[in-house]
Amino acid sequence: MAQSFDMVVIGSGPGGYVCAIRGAQLGLKVAVIEREHLGGICLNWGCIPTKALLRSAEVFHLMHRAKEFGLSAGNIGYDLPAVVQRSRGVAKQLASGVGHLLKKNKVTVIMGEATLAAPGKITVKTDKGTEEVTGKSIVLATGARARELPGLEPDGDLVWNYKHALNPPRMPGKLLVIGSGAIGIEFASFFNTLGADTTVVEVMDRVLPVEDAEISALAKKQFVKQGMKIMEKATVKKLDRAKGKVTAHIEIGGKTETHDFDTVISAVGIVGNVENLGLEKLGAKIDRTHVVTDEYCRTGVEGLFAIGDVAGAPWLAHKASHEGVMVAELIAGQHPHPIKPNSIPGCTYCNPQVASVGLTEEKAKAEGYDIKVGRFPFVGNGKAIALGEPEGLVKTIFDAKTGELLGAHMVGAEVTELIQGYVIGRTLETTEAELMETVFPHPTLSEMMHESVLSAYGRTIHF
Repeated sequence: MAQSFDMVVIGSGPGGYVCAIRGAQLGLKVAVIEREHLGGICLNWGCIPTKALLRSAEVFHLMHRAKEFGLSAGNIGYDLPAVVQRSRGVAKQLASGVGHLLKKNKVTVIMGEATLAAPGKITVKTDKGTEEVTGKSIVLATGARARELPGLEPDGDLVWNYKHALNPPRMPGKLLVIGSGAIGIEFASFFNTLGADTTVVEVMDRVLPVEDAEISALAKKQFVKQGMKIMEKATVKKLDRAKGKVTAHIEIGGKTETHDFDTVISAVGIVGNVENLGLEKLGAKIDRTHVVTDEYCRTGVEGLFAIGDVAGAPWLAHKASHEGVMVAELIAGQHPHPIKPNSIPGCTYCNPQVASVGLTEEKAKAEGYDIKVGRFPFVGNGKAIALGEPEGLVKTIFDAKTGELLGAHMVGAEVTELIQGYVIGRTLETTEAELMETVFPHPTLSEMMHESVLSAYGRTIHF
């Protein structure tokens, strides 16, 4: 006999498990179906383990700077397997925590592969056979996987995807990273810091192409200073693989160059996990591997929702989590507000860190806004200097007519923590007046956020 639920969530990444827990809190009978591992890609192979790796690289970098701080450190080195082991341990700890949270909230977990057999009906292939599950509402949270381009397919030996890079079989000597989005730049930063001779190829005209152009330029300057080679407006046409060597054919400036590497990381985007779910049969629309939804994550098929990466950009865990809460509340009969895409922050944990929310300067102008732009450099901040981190910038963009904070963009130490102040400001629909009147603690990096606002209106104090 089929198990029956009020809500069935397919996938247990951040969007999926948060959706399930919120639904259970609201009194729904909830099940989660997971085909691989609780926590999904983010906890097991994405957000969390990469941050653990990058933390090791950050400490290694600081150890080499010991003399700047009046300290001494000799025989500085690293044990790559131990670095990876720590990262995997962090991921395992958090993934097991998801299982605990689901159990605590009385969410039924079914391990297996789900197929939508009919509206409200799911067939699940498990180790013990096939189960039938019914749900009044079904939430797709199946996530995404690395995009593979013809000729650039990963093999786990010479050419890696993000999973191979998280559990590397060796330390690269000469590394090529294809793609300079968040995933590519974070891996480039990690391996470059540990000593790999790193080249980044980006098809767009600048690295971190979704970021504000000024912030991208400052980040690139620091990457190059650290020894990275950056090739922009360039395309890897093909890879010739030989024993222990890859020859990359790179087209740049109308000419094709060849460069040899021992390792290649392909980070050219992601594709949604929409296959073998039975979506087409139910009438759900799919556009470029992502399920088409409205602002409430409804697919147009009665009782079927899609959240997170499978529902399209921005491909961020925190976006998925908030969509999960919204959908659970909607299913439970509440009236949640839809998520505003322009108020979702983006963070990249390379060195230096990059963070942003809202419109870039270029986009604000393109949308017809009359803008005021404020800037404040890290070198003007006492805490940044004390930390030995004087390189960076906080940039704010305001509507000159209304004072609305249109966007905020940062590059430098700990900006992934600072950005939330501006995110809250946008959620509260604050203007420059409230931000100017807010008292920021001293000495902190957050003072630069205040000064950047003041700068937009010609009132900077410390620079």
